[in-house]
Formats: sequence, structure tokens, C-alpha cells
Amino acid sequence: MHFCYNLVSSCQFRFVISTLIFRSSQKLNLQKLSRLDLNLLVALQALLEEKSVTKAASRLFISQPAMSRVLQKLRYQLDDPLFTRTGNELIPTPKARELQHKLPSLLDNILDLVDDGKFDPGKYVGEIRIAVPEFVATSLISKLISLVTKEAPGLVLSVSGGSESVDRDLSEGQLDFTIDISRPFSDELMSMPLAVYIPCIWMRKKHPLSGFETLTLDQIIQFPFVQYFLLISKTVTASTDARFDKALRSLGMNRRKALVTNQLVTAIETVSTSDCLMVATQKDFLIERERYEIVTKPFPKKLPHDGSINLVLLQHQRTSGSAIHLWIAEKIIKIVKDLEGVENLASTL
Repeated sequence: MHFCYNLVSSCQFRFVISTLIFRSSQKLNLQKLSRLDLNLLVALQALLEEKSVTKAASRLFISQPAMSRVLQKLRYQLDDPLFTRTGNELIPTPKARELQHKLPSLLDNILDLVDDGKFDPGKYVGEIRIAVPEFVATSLISKLISLVTKEAPGLVLSVSGGSESVDRDLSEGQLDFTIDISRPFSDELMSMPLAVYIPCIWMRKKHPLSGFETLTLDQIIQFPFVQYFLLISKTVTASTDARFDKALRSLGMNRRKALVTNQLVTAIETVSTSDCLMVATQKDFLIERERYEIVTKPFPKKLPHDGSINLVLLQHQRTSGSAIHLWIAEKIIKIVKDLEGVENLASTL
């Protein structure tokens, strides 16, 4: 997430430090604090985000030589080189990475002390990074963008299809939010229930099995499958087992895989133009299913499986008090709940 901080005046800084001291229940090192210039922390945040002296200077509306002098002061005050240079990019030292985890919440708290306490999304300028699996993003993101462009025009959403390490990316600030299947996560992450999905079998409308209201295991294993990975963005192979494969194996059965992919359009096109079956959920891609004339069938009753897939919205604890994060989380949850209502209505028609 990119923060929008301006250089603050010395009187604002004295007010902030005085307030922090007043609020603290412990004695602070006043002598050390008195030597600290808050503008240096603002500059450090800009350097950590931009990884460039020139770009950081531009963010703070100061010259490149001035930013270079600020970096020298930071190195002296913090007794650490903070960055090394590789090509045109600044690479943070371990000390700088440690500060990178602490600075955003600290600066947000300081901003809370000097603003009027009321968040106005229309005045916010910055970026929120979200990892959303494709089967959720197709319905969620377009509606979220429509809302953001109207209510928070200064906010940019950067959306990726997934994360190879949810705990790491949220902890290091590479992501602000991620949507994932409910499972044990780090205690540092906050998990909010989002939606419940029911697994089912997809097929084209004119598939040989489409006329059956219920399916048997013997019926479905006669046909090839498309294995679509909902939450894996890296390279996929046929040797990667899904829960469906493990359930079949527990019964001494296997399925024949014709295609293994993490590409949504490729998977749907294949199902709609062949006799391949695909495991997905009842709520996935309502519009796409109608467009490609795809029908869904319940899992065979004899197939052991989890009755539902619970999705959660995840964020790191350090952003729990951030107004923009609270606002985005509220909007995401509301949109998903509204979409559930629409899909449940469609399924009864």
C-alpha cells in the first residue's frame, strides 16, 4: 500500500510527540525523541515504497539532492546504511525491512492524531493491493471498481490472482488484503467470513450426462476432466492433486485428466466445446456459465467431500485501525453478500 504523507511542520511534530507522550503509560526516552525529526520518518517511508531517491523526492515535492541529504541524515540517526544500490533500485537492508513493517502503522497513528477523526474516501490518495482468486474476482472486482471510482477517485486497486505465501505477503506489506479458503493462518492475520461455496460438477448443456438430475461415480469417471486450479497462480501439472482426486482415491478410483490449467477462459472454453467435466462450485461465474451454456450438477452422493468451501477476507493486524482498510473491507463484504443474494435468486428461477 502506498501512503500519502506530506512533510509536516515543526509545530505539528511537537504537538504529535507531546500527545504521544501524554498518552503513553510508560516513561519515554525524551532525550532521544527530541533529536528525532518526524520528516525523516516520512522520507524513509517514501524511500521504502519507491526504492528510488529521485522518485521519493518527487513524492515529497523536494529536490533529488535534498532527498539524498535526508537519506544521509537517516543513516546517521539510525546507524545503518538502510539501502544498497543494485542498478537503479535501492535494496533495503535488514534494518530497513524491519522498519518497513513498523512505519506504516506508526505514521497512520500520527495522522489520526492531527486530522479531524473523520475519514473521507473522496480525499484519499493511494494504492490498495488485493489478491483475489479468479472465481471471485470476475464478479467482485468490476463492482468494487465502479464503487471506488465514484466514492474514492484517488484510490488505485492493484489486483492479482493469488499469493504463493499469504502470511508472508500480508506481513511484509506486499498485499493489503487477500481472499482465500478458510484454514489456519498466522495469529498476526485477521480473518473475516466472506462466503460459502458448494462444490459441483460442470458440463456443457448438451453433454451426455446433462439430462440426469443426479450423477453416479461410475458415470462421471467415464469422461475426461478439466482440472482448473482456483487458487494456484504458479506452474501447474497433472501430478498436483486436488481434493477431488484424494476423495476418489479413498474409494480406489481415479479420474482421467485431459487438461490441467489455471487459466479460466481456457478451462471454460474446453468444457463448453467438449465432453470434459470440471469440478467448480455452484456460485462460480454465473454470467460465464450462461454465456457458454454450461450446466452444473451436484456431486455424486457416494463421493466423500467437504460440503462447502468457506472463503475469508484476510488482512494484517497492523492495518486494523486504518480507515481506508476498514472502508475497503466493508465494501468487499457488502458486495459479496449482495452477489450471493442475486445468485441464490437466479438458482431458484
